[in-house]
Amino acid sequence: MRKFLSVILLFIVACYAQAGTVLVLGDSLSAGYGLAAGEGWVSLLQQRLEQRGLGHTVVNASISGDTTAGGLARLDAVLDQHRPDWLLLELGANDGLRGLSLTAMRDNLNEMVMRATARGIKVVLIGIQIPPNYGRVYTERFTAVYRELATRHRLPFVPFLMEKVALDPALIQADQLHPNALAQPLLLDTVWPVLEKTMQDSTFKIQN
Repeated sequence: MRKFLSVILLFIVACYAQAGTVLVLGDSLSAGYGLAAGEGWVSLLQQRLEQRGLGHTVVNASISGDTTAGGLARLDAVLDQHRPDWLLLELGANDGLRGLSLTAMRDNLNEMVMRATARGIKVVLIGIQIPPNYGRVYTERFTAVYRELATRHRLPFVPFLMEKVALDPALIQADQLHPNALAQPLLLDTVWPVLEKTMQDSTFKIQN
């Protein structure tokens, strides 16, 4: 019994000694727009890590309405402040909804990825899709931006954050854009497998 307890203690100490910071840089989809405090998928991510006995800290630097240009403008300051080990990059939805230049969007995301990786930060790219009423050419080019960047930089990639909720009206707020509280666990379940695999580069493995 004493040996068993020692092993458990060493495991816990090892996990917390290697604890890191997960920074989420996103827009309203990650900021928890229209939700009560603690309901958003980023807050649920912190809870999941704690439930697994991991000492990682999740920092949510997401701002509702933010674009890739806004994210790039504040990236260095946010990285300097929090010094994350992992960056979950979820931006671009507002670029698409405003019909902004996809070339600029790609360049902004690319610059953010390069600045983060230059600091030794592991970037997880989280993609989004926009409604088809923006036209087939624009929507296809929008979606392709994420795939191209993920391939170019060999990034862990979540193709579509709202994959499990976008087509279910019961999971969308009255504005018909933002996922509601019921949808948040599904958003986390979409991100989690990719993040978990990325974290397995550490000396311990996150338990299922």
